[in-house]
Amino acid sequence: MSREKYIYNEKTLQFEKLQTTAKQRIAKFVIYSILSVLGAVVIYSVANKYFPSPKEKVLAKELNQMEHHFASITNEFDGLAKDLNDLKSKDAEVNRLIFGLDPIDENIWEGGTGGSEKYKYITKYSSNTELITNTKDRLAKLKSQMDIQRKSLDTIYSLAVEREEKLTSIPSIKPVQEDKLARDIRHLSGYGIRIHPVHKVKKIHKGIDFTAPEGTPIQATGNGTIKKVTKSRSYGNNVIIDHGFGYETLYAHMAEVHVKKGEKVIKGQQIGTVGNTGLSTAPHLHYEVRINGKHVNPIDYCLDGLTSEEYHNLVIKASIENQAFDY
Repeated sequence: MSREKYIYNEKTLQFEKLQTTAKQRIAKFVIYSILSVLGAVVIYSVANKYFPSPKEKVLAKELNQMEHHFASITNEFDGLAKDLNDLKSKDAEVNRLIFGLDPIDENIWEGGTGGSEKYKYITKYSSNTELITNTKDRLAKLKSQMDIQRKSLDTIYSLAVEREEKLTSIPSIKPVQEDKLARDIRHLSGYGIRIHPVHKVKKIHKGIDFTAPEGTPIQATGNGTIKKVTKSRSYGNNVIIDHGFGYETLYAHMAEVHVKKGEKVIKGQQIGTVGNTGLSTAPHLHYEVRINGKHVNPIDYCLDGLTSEEYHNLVIKASIENQAFDY
C-alpha cells in the first residue's frame, strides 16, 4: 500500500491530503529514470576499470604479449638497418678502391619516401597513430635503401663481369706454347727499328719474331673472334683476332691455319702452326699487337711463365737492333 502524504493548510488549520497531478508524476518518473541510468553508467565504468571481466583479462594479456613482440621486432629491425648500413660501407669501399666509382649519394640514401597524407587512412581510425606511422616510415625507408643497395650491387656485378671479360680478352701470354719455346730464346727479333732481311736496310718492325721449329703449335693470346684469315705475299698465311676493347693480334707466316673467320676462340687455344710462308727467311712466328688500330710493342703483353728476371732479359733481347726474320 502506497503511503499517503498530508500537508498542513494554514487557512483551514487542518491537515489535508496531498494531491499530485499527472504532469508532476511524469516529471518525477523521468528524473528517477535519468538518475538510474547515470548511476548504472557510473557503476559500470568503475566495475569495468577495477574489476575487468575474464574476456577483458585475456585481451589485456594478449596486448601485453603483443607489446613484447613488437619491442623484439623493433630491436631486430634496428639490427637489420645497421647491417644494411655496414653493407653500404663495404659497397663504397668496393666502388672506390676497385672500380673507381663514387659511393652511393647520402642524399639519395637518406631520401624521404612520401608525403604526410600517405597514412591518412591510419590517422583516421587508429588511436596509436604515432607508433604505427613511425614504424611504417622506417619500414618504407629500409625498403628504399635495400632497393638502392640492390641496384648498386647489380652495377658492381656488371662491372666485375665486364672486367673479367676484359682480363681474359686482353693479350697476355706468348703466342708460341711454353713447352715449345726455350726460356733463353737465343734468336728473337723484337719490335722497333730492325735490319731488313733482304734489303739490309733499317726499317720499322711492327711485331716480335718468335723462332720455333716448323709445325710448333700457335696459341691465341686472349679470348676473341677471328677477324681475318688471309694469305699475303709478305705475311704468308696469317690470322687476325679481334679481342674487343680495341685490342687485335696478328699471327703471320703460319704453316697451317686451324680456324676460320667469325670463329670464337679462347686464350691458349691452338689456332695453327709455325711456318715459313710469305716473306720469311726461316721458320718462325711474326706476332703483332694493336690497340685501336695502332701497333704497340708485343713484349708488354707476353707475361706468362716468366720470372721478373727472365722477363727483363726477354725485354732486353727484344730491344736489340738486329736483323728481322721477315717484313
